Amino acid sequence: MKLLPVLVLAALPFYCYAGSGCTLMTQVINQAIDPEVSADQYIENFREFIMNREAEKALRQAKQCFLQQSKETLTNYQVLEDAIYNSVWCKPF
Repeated sequence: MKLLPVLVLAALPFYCYAGSGCTLMTQVINQAIDPEVSADQYIENFREFIMNREAEKALRQAKQCFLQQSKETLTNYQVLEDAIYNSVWCKPF
């Protein structure tokens, strides 16, 4: 569970840079928070971008973390994503 905040904080600069115009980043995030996408399906959808077993394991754990959340939490995460895209810090990018 502690891995997810580290991954989110590490990815924030890239996340801001991607903005809502990066369809790949949007797909990664939307599939991560979609409870109907299994961890195995999530890994297969992005297999070409996974370079090693450690990266696969980290993505699987992150997806599993999202699968354990309530629908309310997942909705709130979507609101957070929108707030980040529209934040003062991301606008310059």
